[in-house]
Amino acid sequence: MIYKIVEETSTCLAEYGEIPIRFKVQSVFDVEGDDPATAELVERPVERPRIKDYDLIKGEGPTRWDKWWDVSNWGIMAAYVAGRRVGGTVLAYKTDGVNKLEGRDDVVVMWDLRVHPEFRRNGVGRSLFEAGVEWARERHCCELRVETQNINVAACRFYQRMGCRLHSIRRGAYETLPDEVELIWTFSIDGM
Repeated sequence: MIYKIVEETSTCLAEYGEIPIRFKVQSVFDVEGDDPATAELVERPVERPRIKDYDLIKGEGPTRWDKWWDVSNWGIMAAYVAGRRVGGTVLAYKTDGVNKLEGRDDVVVMWDLRVHPEFRRNGVGRSLFEAGVEWARERHCCELRVETQNINVAACRFYQRMGCRLHSIRRGAYETLPDEVELIWTFSIDGM
């Protein structure tokens, strides 16, 4: 499969959001321990599989981001196959109010990474992740962070394969989703 990654502007967020981010929750990670360095993620099947769609959560979704934050420093990458948008990633950088940045100028948060279901498991996600790392490196950042949840087993495994390590565990992070555990992954950028 031949695809290309291009950087876009925030004017493309509506088109970016047309790529679905939903997935089927068939299992979850039980997080054993609170220290990210020693915690274990133990997979457990769920009793009732369900579909999770982050864009359907109130206040979420690409078309709303520029209403909540100044996205002028954000990076937006899109993956195309034969002219068709098949995935993308959004990178938050130097943005007031983005807590994961902790006010630092040497950290980038991979705000979102999505690949169309028809193109998953074909290397598109890896290429988008690598493009995000390069984007962060060009801004002299030493770290890239990614937020996911214990219900997104595939994403957790993906970030582990990319070389990320668990940075923080936050139970009760989501007021309306009390059963979900926030997992922040970190990737150290070489040479920084």
